[in-house]
Amino acid sequence: MPTTSMEDYLEKIYLLIEEKGYARAADVAFSLDVRPSSVSKMMKKLDEKGLVSYEKYRRFTLTPKGRSIAKDIADKHHMLEGLFHILEVPSMNIYQEIEGIEHHIGKETAFCISSLVQFLEENPDIKNSYIKYREELIQ
Repeated sequence: MPTTSMEDYLEKIYLLIEEKGYARAADVAFSLDVRPSSVSKMMKKLDEKGLVSYEKYRRFTLTPKGRSIAKDIADKHHMLEGLFHILEVPSMNIYQEIEGIEHHIGKETAFCISSLVQFLEENPDIKNSYIKYREELIQ
């Protein structure tokens, strides 16, 4: 299993490839706010684990295994954003909270959360009742 840090890199590479069609060390470094040398070190580790295909000073690609892990993390991230949005979570640190949670949710939990989000989207009266209930608890 990759570490949380490895998953962050895989997710960022996946998103860059989806957006631009490729991922370069400079793009990953900028997106994760790390040094390019840190990206190079991580690419070597990910390459050794068979998660990326990496050649120094070139673009890199995800292996099928790496892509699967990266897509899973990206899907969890998206699902959690949906949950936080529909529940109107009033946090200033939503991105950091999602980043912390996404690595610790299994497939079954992700499915349950995803189905809850879909249910609340399809039943706005229930969602609004919950929001009202939550607001009453705060008072």
